[in-house]
Amino acid sequence: MSELITAELVDLDLSATTKDAAARSLAERMVAAHRVTDLDGFLADVAAREAQMPTGLDDGIGIPHCRSEHVNAPTLAFGRSAAGIDFGAADGPADLIFLIAAPAGADDDHLTILSGLARRLMDPEFTAALRAGTDPAAVAALIRGEEPAEEHAPEEERAEDTESETAEATGSAPFRIVAVTSCPTGIAHTYMAAESLAAAGRAEGVEVTVETQGSAGFKKLDAGVIAAADAVIWAHDVEVREKARFRGKPLVDVGVKAGINRPAELIAEARRKAERGEVAAVSEADDDRGSGDGDGSGADHAHFGVRLRTYLMSGVSYMVPFVAAGGLLIALSFAIGGYEIASAKSVADHFVWGEADSWAALLNQIGSAAFAFLVPVLAGYIAYGMADRPALVPGFVGGSIALTVNAGFLGGLVAGLLAGAVVMAIQRVPVHATLRGIMPVLVIPLIASAVVGFLMFIVVGKPIASLQNALTDWLNGLSGSNAVILGVVLGLMMCFDMGGPLNKVAYAFAVGGLADPTDGSLKVMAAVMAAGMVPPLAMALATTVRKKLFTKTERENGRAAWVLGASFITEGAIPFAAADPLRVIPSVMAGGAVTGALSMAFGATLRAPHGGVFVVPLIGEPFLYLLAIAAGTLVATALVVLLKGARRAAPDAAGEAGATGSDDSRVTVAA
Repeated sequence: MSELITAELVDLDLSATTKDAAARSLAERMVAAHRVTDLDGFLADVAAREAQMPTGLDDGIGIPHCRSEHVNAPTLAFGRSAAGIDFGAADGPADLIFLIAAPAGADDDHLTILSGLARRLMDPEFTAALRAGTDPAAVAALIRGEEPAEEHAPEEERAEDTESETAEATGSAPFRIVAVTSCPTGIAHTYMAAESLAAAGRAEGVEVTVETQGSAGFKKLDAGVIAAADAVIWAHDVEVREKARFRGKPLVDVGVKAGINRPAELIAEARRKAERGEVAAVSEADDDRGSGDGDGSGADHAHFGVRLRTYLMSGVSYMVPFVAAGGLLIALSFAIGGYEIASAKSVADHFVWGEADSWAALLNQIGSAAFAFLVPVLAGYIAYGMADRPALVPGFVGGSIALTVNAGFLGGLVAGLLAGAVVMAIQRVPVHATLRGIMPVLVIPLIASAVVGFLMFIVVGKPIASLQNALTDWLNGLSGSNAVILGVVLGLMMCFDMGGPLNKVAYAFAVGGLADPTDGSLKVMAAVMAAGMVPPLAMALATTVRKKLFTKTERENGRAAWVLGASFITEGAIPFAAADPLRVIPSVMAGGAVTGALSMAFGATLRAPHGGVFVVPLIGEPFLYLLAIAAGTLVATALVVLLKGARRAAPDAAGEAGATGSDDSRVTVAA
């Protein structure tokens, strides 16, 4: 871990009192060290990761971390807080805070940083040394692992000797457990759970071998090790890959944090199940499954609604980059050549270097090519989220057929779900061992594509196309109160979870209409983007007009929220909502509803799927559109100021009552 942390990135007297302030303080050191290029952009990524799952761990440790395009080199900063900072751990605040940053897409680097640190954080001597250190350079060296290795080696060797002596004395082999650990990002909690289980195994005289399934891939346990195991532990928050390797073994199936916080209990439970002869219900059909994004411990056991949301969000998340690239290229082409550029001749046959219209046509046709992938990518990755790689081919095929039969966005949703369901059904069919190797690359894609193609062409394609046309006609016919009601609903959805599932559903609904734009679908896109800009803009305005109601960190976040809101990055309001959800979320929802309603009432239209105020020239009725955003922002600001002000007034009133009451009451208040 050399060069990832230096003395300049160590703060042994961290004065921050909140996790946002702590992240900002440590991130500022990264900026000063030229490791982070955009402070506010990086902090927004940290906040988004924190919103997925708290990064506080037992024993006073906080590990906020993220990948970010604003990071140019893998970096680790460390802060030590005397007062402690709440990072969501069950046992209280953290005094050791590690902020870990890696460039976007740098999976290997990120894993190296986090896995190495995570394993060492399970060592009490290591954390004790961090709490006792007085020199930043020495602490940085300690974190880099430059202390003599032999300090820990004797203890590990003694533990191994004790295990072997115990086994020899009893004349039997030790109890053997194989474990799999994984978490949503496949990094920090994954490796901490692995180390915690291994350490508990050593203490209990149990041989524990762990497979960590990180986001950059995983190294499978040797088949002989699994075969020799007496029991299996899965400590996971995403689906375990290649489950069928563990069939026929007693299984303990829990979330990843249980692996960190109570490993001894899990080992004891594994022993009990082995003694009772309980066997895991894992079939051979699970061989080719298990890298979808889960949403809880054991995705297979999650509620159907949770799993369905996970599958849909998988498709939407892979679709969004196509939306952003294609939509903005199309928007730019309209800005250069006007809307009529969409009917220009193919630039492959007609392109003049010196003509602006040729360049506009080029951008439009590149963007349109990207947009042509929206429905197939949506369907393909919904199927992928359900059944992993074997489902990609039938998913893409089904999505393409949805376009062919004019079933559009709804057809893509159905095709993805069908493809995933068909592949999952095929995977449950027992097959001979000689066929198992070709199942995921030949048999499953072949059969599933044929089945999905038949269903989309012959059975469900045309009814969905009719429904899609009816929806399009309804959107085109929206006027008056109907349009306003739709705008209210979309505004509420965009502002409720600020980048979460409801926000993504509303956004995906709007973007789906751009694949075959009509006047109604363009109004929906305008209303969705307008409402999505309200939460960060409202919080930015509130921190400006009533500074005393917000902490110093929130006021700093408010300055960044101006830019985030103007850019249609709704997540810019997440830090405020996380700190005070009961006041912030209802306020911004009200503002978003007002903006969505006004945008629809004004008849504003938008052909770009993103861009915020930077695509205002492409908006129909731009001045009324901006007025709708301003009105919603003012409503949300007024509400959040009113609610926060009322909260602050209540303690003040109580204090005044105590001061003017009897002596006894004053004594009580003072006490």
